[in-house]
This record gives sequence, structure tokens and C-alpha cells, in this order.
Amino acid sequence: MEAYFDNAATTKAAPEVVGIMMKVLSEDYGNPSSKHTKGMDAEGYIDNSRKMIADTLKCDAKNIIFTSGGTEANNHALIGTALAYERAGKHIITTAFEHASVNEPLLFLEKRGYEISFVEVDNNGHVNADKLQKLVRDDTILVSVMHVNNEVGAVQDIKKLAEAAKSVNSRLLFHVDAIQGYGKYRIYPKKQGIDLMSVSGHKINGPKGSGFLYKGDKVKTFPYMYGGGQEKGMRSGTENVPAIAGLGIAAKQTYENFDDRRRHILEVKQALIDGIREIDGAVFNINRNLDANVGAPHILSVSFEGVRSQVLLNALQDNKIYVSSGSACSSNHPQISGTLKAVGVGEKLLDCTIRFSMSFENTVRQAEYVVNVLKEQVPVLRKFKRY
Repeated sequence: MEAYFDNAATTKAAPEVVGIMMKVLSEDYGNPSSKHTKGMDAEGYIDNSRKMIADTLKCDAKNIIFTSGGTEANNHALIGTALAYERAGKHIITTAFEHASVNEPLLFLEKRGYEISFVEVDNNGHVNADKLQKLVRDDTILVSVMHVNNEVGAVQDIKKLAEAAKSVNSRLLFHVDAIQGYGKYRIYPKKQGIDLMSVSGHKINGPKGSGFLYKGDKVKTFPYMYGGGQEKGMRSGTENVPAIAGLGIAAKQTYENFDDRRRHILEVKQALIDGIREIDGAVFNINRNLDANVGAPHILSVSFEGVRSQVLLNALQDNKIYVSSGSACSSNHPQISGTLKAVGVGEKLLDCTIRFSMSFENTVRQAEYVVNVLKEQVPVLRKFKRY
């Protein structure tokens, strides 16, 4: 049996997504900037996808800017906004456990004179609204908070945090990295105080290389790609029509089947929890109640005392089980996770942590298979400790 439990890294593209992409690539391949029929057909795919995505957020189509993925959306939101509002201030607030695609742009800005403040998270991975509020100043132009943490699945109350920050400075903008949250939660930016929001297509059974930035009506950002003025001047360059078409279908399908998919994912997650809890030395991070409803429905972080992550990953892979030790992006720069430290994971467990991440395509039977392999492998691997 094969069990792919690394869906927070990427998901399998849905058949309908692949189908429409193939159609665009082979039949409706015109340049959307061209004024003939082929070009207008291509432009129609972009318009349709923009509307389908906007419908899931209950916003206007004009609020959606297509990008190459979540990383670009985060960069645009942070750097583009900072440059647009630098006369109002150069203070930005973020959390202690953001993704690299937020941390690195902020480091770029810090080197150019911006001041970055970090609000801590508690052992459940939650940001305290009062602590965030105390960091807000008159020159704060932007707050950036991840909706769902990609490593441990901690979920933030975005509306509460946005209200707390804006109660001190109503002019600041609130950015949300919703790359792990979109498709797992119903998100309505205008109701939740979100001014900017980043989403990636390949986390919701869409294509890699696709994503979008939600930008509120009155939000100003500087584009950092210049050229032909596509995406209303916000992102120049010929649009990736096949990927955009696939992204629209993925977004529509995700929310059309939202309740059923969520219910199923929670069943699979609970099956994992119920089995893993029987393994000696297994520690659930942020999920101490052993309840699938704690944290994001699709992410489960577990530390196996005395077993290095990479060793366990290899053993599971030998059994056709695919999981992760953290963020797939950060694996290009391996280091001890700052997220695990931020939520209080003990020193001895930092290098012993595995992330299981589910999709609606996983089954309870697969979860039971994973548990059986873990019960067999973990005691054996504990005998081979690093000295």
C-alpha cells in the first residue's frame, strides 16, 4: 500500500484541473493580450477563474491578482506594501513562526531601514491579541500573521487579531498568509479585517506555479515586476493561462465539496491520533487533547522520542509512506525548526518531529497502515541512537 501524507507540501492535481490545463495548452493557447479570437478565449479563462475565486471569498473579482504561487504573493504583499506606505512609517509586525516566504522579505526590508517586531506565540501556537496590540505604534504600517501554521497546524483567530491591531492604529494594513488555511476554512476578507491575503494553488489540488494575492479595495502596493502592465499593472508578464484556469477549477471544487472533505479529513486525522497515542514516547505538538478538531484539520505534528526525523522518514519511505519533518520549502536550507522552538517543543524532541498532512484523498485504512508501520519501526529505530 502507498500512503501519501505530505499534502501540506503539495497535493495531487485534480483530474478536472489537469483536463482544463491540457485543453488550454493544446487548443486555447492564445496570448490573452492578443485582440483576436484566440487571445480573447485565453482572456476568458482568466476572467472566469478570477470570478470563481472571488466567489469563494465573497469579494469582487478585481480584488484578485494572479501570481506564480504563495511565495510571490507574500513578497508582493510585504515588499510592495512597505514601499507604497513608507512615508507613513517603516514599522512592521509579524509572528515568531512565519514561513520563510514571509521572513525573508521582511529581512530584506529590515536591511533597508524598516523595523520588524515579532509577537510571540504560546505553546498552542496562538498569538495573544493583547500582546500584538501592545506592539502596534503610530508608525506601524503592516501586520502579517499566518492563518494556519504549516508545520504544526496552529490556527489563528484572524478577525480578533485584526480588530486588536486596528483598534490602536486604524490606518495599518493586515496581511494574512493563508496558504495552508485557504480551502480548509471559509475565509471572508472583508468581514475578517484582512487587507491582503496570499494563497497557493498546489495546496488545494491545483497546479504548481499558480496562486493569487487578495488585495482590498483601498490598498496600495508597488509592483516589483514591470513590463506590459498585465494584472492591472500589478504583475507584468504574459499570464500563465493554463495554471490560472486550473487554479480556478481547484478553488471552485474545494469549496463546493467543503463540508464533506473537511469531515473526511478529520476522520483520517483522528485515526492517526488514536493509533499513534499507543506508541511509547510519542508526543503530540499543540494537540495535547488528542482531538482531531484541535488545530488545522489536515496537519498533525508528532515527536517520537529517541528517533531522529530523517531516520524515521527513510524507514517510512521504504514502506511507501511519505511524510515530512517540516516545511518542504525550508528543507532546501535544513536547520532546526524555529516553529517547533516557538511552541515550546523540548530540545531533545526538536530533531525527532514528523508532520503528517492529510487530504480528502487519504483514507482511514491508509492511516491504520501508517500506524502499524510506526508501531513496528519506532521501537527498532530507537536502538540506533546518535552519540
